[in-house]
Amino acid sequence: MAGHVLAVASLKGGCGKSTLAWNLAAGLARREGAERVGLLDADPQGALTHWAAWAAMGAERTEGQTGTVAVHAAGADPDAALVRVMRRHARVVVDCPPSLDMAVTRRLLARAHAVLIPVLPSPLDLWACARTAQAVAELRRDNPGLKAWLLVNQVEPGSALSRAMSRALAELEVPALASVVRRRAAFRSAILEGVSVYQLGARGREAAREIDQVLREVMGT
Repeated sequence: MAGHVLAVASLKGGCGKSTLAWNLAAGLARREGAERVGLLDADPQGALTHWAAWAAMGAERTEGQTGTVAVHAAGADPDAALVRVMRRHARVVVDCPPSLDMAVTRRLLARAHAVLIPVLPSPLDLWACARTAQAVAELRRDNPGLKAWLLVNQVEPGSALSRAMSRALAELEVPALASVVRRRAAFRSAILEGVSVYQLGARGREAAREIDQVLREVMGT
């Protein structure tokens, strides 16, 4: 049976897309078992593929911890790669290409069941987010079952701009999740150590809790 596909997409780089994809996949692996979850690196920059290699180098220090996910490089044909990964895993998280490869992203989202659009609390990111949301709304004509949400990422607690974002996002065609992800050192530490926030122990507890909240809202459980 083909796997359930959760894509992470944005027309703007620097919104934390790859970091979210990595940790969402790790969260799903903790919920359902690592062998059931695959992560497709469809971003030409290949950040997750390199990240996975870095994680493998640190495997000894994370031995016995759950959350390790198989990362698959999309290669020259991301669409065909997604089909292969869907056959191998019950859950697939896709790190979609950035704006320059929107044609590829459209083909990937045509097979997706759900998509998260991360947006930073800034006016420029809101503009890019609006364009992505419009593109996703158009894709629903061919993939009417596609569920989509905006996810406010790297939130600064108490920021007036972060509060204003909720009002601005309400005007877009895609709804925003109630869950948000804050700007936390744990996400940066996990990158440097080649692990997910779940593998940081107490240092990553709050970050992991936020990822779990996002997954509960998206998966409905």
